Amino acid sequence: MYQVVRKLVFTDSYCASDAPKTYEELFEKLDANKDGKVDVVELKEGLSALGIAFGKGDAQKIVSSGDQDNDEGLDINEFSKYLKEHEKKLLLTFKSLDKNNDGRIDYMEIKQSLADLGMDISKEEAEKILQTIDVDGTMTVDWNEWREHFLFNTATNLQDIIRYWKHSTVLDIGDSLTIPDEFTEEEKTTGVWWKQLAAGAMAGAVSRTGTAPLDRMKVFMQVHGSKTNKISLVGGFKQMIKEGGVSSLWRGNGTNVLKIAPETAIKFMAYEQYKKMLSSEGGKVQTHERFIAGSLAGATAQTAIYPMEVMKTRLTLRKTGQYSGMFDCAKKIMKKEGVKAFYKGYVPNILGIIPYAGIDLAVYESLKNAWLARYAKDTANPGILVLLACGTISSTCGQLASYPLALIRTRMQAAASIEGSEQVTMNRLVKKILEKEGFFGLYRGILPNFMKVIPAVSISYVVYEYMRTGLGISK
Repeated sequence: MYQVVRKLVFTDSYCASDAPKTYEELFEKLDANKDGKVDVVELKEGLSALGIAFGKGDAQKIVSSGDQDNDEGLDINEFSKYLKEHEKKLLLTFKSLDKNNDGRIDYMEIKQSLADLGMDISKEEAEKILQTIDVDGTMTVDWNEWREHFLFNTATNLQDIIRYWKHSTVLDIGDSLTIPDEFTEEEKTTGVWWKQLAAGAMAGAVSRTGTAPLDRMKVFMQVHGSKTNKISLVGGFKQMIKEGGVSSLWRGNGTNVLKIAPETAIKFMAYEQYKKMLSSEGGKVQTHERFIAGSLAGATAQTAIYPMEVMKTRLTLRKTGQYSGMFDCAKKIMKKEGVKAFYKGYVPNILGIIPYAGIDLAVYESLKNAWLARYAKDTANPGILVLLACGTISSTCGQLASYPLALIRTRMQAAASIEGSEQVTMNRLVKKILEKEGFFGLYRGILPNFMKVIPAVSISYVVYEYMRTGLGISK
C-alpha cells in the first residue's frame, strides 16, 4: 500500500545538498554545451548528475510547458518563469496540506490529506512518506524541504485544490442541465465516485421535495399566467390548496425525484465516454472540451428520460382525479396522444442545455479564478460559503439565460392537457407570447424559481454532508 500511495502522490524526487541555490546557477549547470538553452537531453543528464531523480517523461513535460518560442529548449527567461510558476503551485499545495498553518507538515496532516483523496493509510505509512521528504530528521517538513523535493516533479497536480473547486452535484436547484461532476482517478479506482453520486442524488431528492411547492407554482405560472390572468404567489397557492388540499402542492414531485437516479447515471457514463472521445493532449480535458462533453452528456441523458419530464409537467398541473399516478398518466397520454406526446417540447429543452451549461461553467470558472487571484496567497481552501456562493450564482445565471426556452418547453408539454389549447410549434409559440405578453412574458414564473434557489442549495448541502458521513466518505 505504501509503495502505491508514494508513487501516486509523492513520486521519488531528491535534491542533493550541494544543489545550486538560484535559477541562474542551476541553469548554468544544466546548459552543458553553453548555447544559452537547456533541451530535454541536457535537462535529463544535468538533473541526474546533480542527484535529482525525476519521473519518466518529466524532463519532456518541463521543456514543453516552459518552451514559449517552440525551439525545443528553455532559455534562462523561460527556465526561470517555469520554476517560479511551479513554485507558486507548490506553495498552494503546501499551504493546503498544512492544516494547522504552523508552517510545517507532519504525518497526521499527510494522513488526513490522503484520506481527502479517498486513500486511508496507517500512521507508519504516513511516517515513511514523510521520511522521504524530511531532510533534517525532525519528522516534519517545512516549505524549503517541500520546495526542494518537488521542484522538478511535474506530478504535483494540486489534486486537493482541484477537489476544493470541483463543481459538485451537491448544488441541486431543481434543474438537470449542469455539466456532470469531475472525479479524480483515485476516486474512480477506490469506488468513492458512486458514493458521491449516491449522496448527490439523495441530496437532490430531499432538496426537490422541500422546494416542490415553489416548483409547482413556477410551472403553474408558466402555463396559466398571462396579462389577462395574472397569478400572484399568495393567490396561486390559495387556488391550488382550494382545488386539491395542502398535499396538492407536491403534485409531480414523485416523478421529479424518480428521474434523478437514471439521469445522473446516464449523464455520468456518457460524460466519461465523450471526454475520452474529445480529449486530445494525453487524456487531459480542456475547459471547452469539458463544456462540449458535458453538453452532449446532458443531451444524451435528457433524451433518455424526457418522457418522465413530460409526465412530471402533466402530473404537476393535473386536477384532482385526473390521474391516479405516474403509470396511469403514461397510459392515458399514450392512448389519447400517442408516443410523440412524450417528446413534446424536446427541441427547446435540448437547446436550453447550451446557454445553461455554458454560462454556468463560464461564470463558475470566472468566480473561481477571481477568488484564487485575490485570496490564494493566504490559503488554497476557499471555504464552504465561497463554494456555495459561486455555485449558486453560476447556476442562477445559467437559469436566467435558459429560462425562456424552459418556459416554451413547459407550455408545449402541457398544451394537450389544457382544454381549448392549440398545438403550436416552438417558433409560433415564441411569436405568440411576444405579441400578447411582450418580452417579459418569456420570464413568467421566474420569481418562485429564484425563491427556491437558496433553500434548495442549503438543503442539498446539509443532506449531502450527512450522506457523505453515512457512506463513509472522508472529508
